[in-house]
Amino acid sequence: MSALDPAIAARLKRNAEGLVCAVAQQRGTGEVLMVAWMDDEALHLTLTTRRATYFSRSRNRLWVKGETSGHTQAVHDVRIDCDGDTILLVVDQEGAACHTGDRTCFDAHSLLR
Repeated sequence: MSALDPAIAARLKRNAEGLVCAVAQQRGTGEVLMVAWMDDEALHLTLTTRRATYFSRSRNRLWVKGETSGHTQAVHDVRIDCDGDTILLVVDQEGAACHTGDRTCFDAHSLLR
């Protein structure tokens, strides 16, 4: 059972798996680093530890960003969008945000040419 504040939990619109989309943005620049998923426990841990914690759908468990890579996210602000279906984390990224080693998950290819 998550200890997420009930007032925060009530604002969230989760998908069928109980997850909400989370966007990590670099503090100061606004650069979008990555998109991941959170459940209530991940959001609670993020808010209390100020370390970005997500729910891995492939591993079916919580993971703290950088727990194996060392590429951590120190959380400075957390916001819920107007619809309650997306969380915005404003972070200081240490190292690459993407598992491929890129600075962001959006660096590799532009669809517009």
